[in-house]
Amino acid sequence: MARILLVEDDPRISRPLARELARELHTCDLAEDGEAGWSFLEAGNYDLAILDILLPRLTGIELCQRIRSRGLDTPVLLLTALDEVKDKVAGLDSGADDFLVKPFALDELHARIRALLRRKVTTPPVLSWGDQLHLDPQQKQARAGGRQLELTPREYQLLELLMRSPGVFFTAAEILDKVWGWDSSPGKGTVKTHIKSLRDKLRLAGQPEVIETRYGRGYRLRPT
Repeated sequence: MARILLVEDDPRISRPLARELARELHTCDLAEDGEAGWSFLEAGNYDLAILDILLPRLTGIELCQRIRSRGLDTPVLLLTALDEVKDKVAGLDSGADDFLVKPFALDELHARIRALLRRKVTTPPVLSWGDQLHLDPQQKQARAGGRQLELTPREYQLLELLMRSPGVFFTAAEILDKVWGWDSSPGKGTVKTHIKSLRDKLRLAGQPEVIETRYGRGYRLRPT
C-alpha cells in the first residue's frame, strides 16, 4: 500500500482511477488543479504523485518543476493525451520519473506504479504512539503492547491514517475519501463499525485509549 496523490481535473478520469487505486489498497488523495496539488504535497508526504499535464492554474509540468525546485524527491508519473516526443521530453526535463499516454491499460498503469515505488530507496519510518503502539508501513504490520495486531486491510489503513496525522481529527466523510477512496458504496456507518472493531482489537492488546471520538469533529489519535 502506498500513499498516492492524483492531480486530474476531469472527474470522468479521476474518480474511476481513484477507485482503482483504492482497490489496490493504496491511499489516494485527489486534487483538481495544480495549485491544489501543490497544497497537498506541502502538507504531507506522498510515495507517488500522478499528474495530468493539462491542469488548470498550474500545469503538470509546472507542478513537477516546483516539486523538484523545492527539493522533494516524490516520484512523479505524468499522464497526458499528447503523444509527441517534444511533450515527453518537456515532461522528463521537468523532473518527472515516467510518462503515460492516455488512453492507457490499467495493467500498464499498475506496472508503472510498482516500478516507481520500487525506486524509492528510503525505508518508511516506523510510526509510533507513545511506547506501546507501533506501525511499520514497509511490513504493513502494527504492534500494540508488544503483540502483533491482526487487522483487516481497511483497519490497517484506518490506523495508518490516524497515526500519520496524530492529533488531527478526521470526519467520517474524510475517512471514507482517504481510506475507501471514491468508492461510493460504503456509508458513514461503515466507518463507525471499523472504528469500533479497531478499538476492540487495541483494547484486547491493552491499549483502550488510543482513538478519541469528538462529536462534530470526528476521530483522531489521542495525544500521548
